[in-house]
Amino acid sequence: MRVSRRRMVMGLAGSALALPALAQTETYPNKPIRIIVPFAPGGGGDNQARLILTRVSQELGQPFVFDNIVGAGGNLGCQQAARAAADGYTLLYGTNGTHGINHALYKNPGFNPKKDFQAIGRLSSLAAMLVVRPGLPVNNVADLVKLLKAKPGAYSFGSAGYGTTSHLTGEMFKAQAGLFAVHVPYRGGAPALIDLMGGRLDFMIDVAANTAPQVQGGRVKALAVTSAQRLPNFADLPTMIEAGLPGFQVTAWDALFAPAGTPVAIVDKVNAAIRKALADPELRKQMTARGVEAYPSSPVELTQFVSTEMDKWGAAVKRSGATID
Repeated sequence: MRVSRRRMVMGLAGSALALPALAQTETYPNKPIRIIVPFAPGGGGDNQARLILTRVSQELGQPFVFDNIVGAGGNLGCQQAARAAADGYTLLYGTNGTHGINHALYKNPGFNPKKDFQAIGRLSSLAAMLVVRPGLPVNNVADLVKLLKAKPGAYSFGSAGYGTTSHLTGEMFKAQAGLFAVHVPYRGGAPALIDLMGGRLDFMIDVAANTAPQVQGGRVKALAVTSAQRLPNFADLPTMIEAGLPGFQVTAWDALFAPAGTPVAIVDKVNAAIRKALADPELRKQMTARGVEAYPSSPVELTQFVSTEMDKWGAAVKRSGATID
């Protein structure tokens, strides 16, 4: 009898403790949500995060407060997000860089993409563009390959930094085409594009969200896209596969994550808001103009995708020989 009574008391106590948490979940969100963006304000990643997530915040009925925590290729922001309370009021804007590349590039990134985060849902898929400086005497990928092979090491390609999507994609291009060009890393994609437009670099492969405005403005020339299909707003631009590089398909991506242990009900509520936002025709129109494709997913699908991406980008990092202490 004493045992039964004790169990009953413990059960009631447990229920009492669970009630506030349940109530918090049911009323979520009832205050602004902090979004950690581990990239510099005004850059491609930051602009992308604000474009999509501002629409998601409207679905949730609470404003998002964007907090740019910059450093170590996104690692510092991820570290802070991983240590935040698992209550749904601090979320992380993650990418193939933070959750696909950095675990292999950095000896100690300071977080585990699988263990420290709860996947919420993907946001988009971003094709990259192969672009060349004004005046470079090429009109297609075949011309560029021929030019680079004729003078190995005489031409350069820029990137947003060692181990970034633009660097690794450039290395993949070099390896598959069997050519050599000098890699020039920058502190972000914007300064690299500036030097490309100024003729101080010869080519670059960067996400379309960054390169498309420069192509449309005539400041650089696009030769191909890295996606499996042509981009709607650049229908005349061939894919790298069509341009003569079989199987060459590389896309960047972004997604929303929560600290590990965040209640399933909260995760599902945010995921539903993402899906509604990405179904908005106006948002899709804005994304398409940037060369970005809406790509919603379930939390389970994102979890599986991250695991696959870690393997894929990890192999690319190893082939490139890039490493950062």
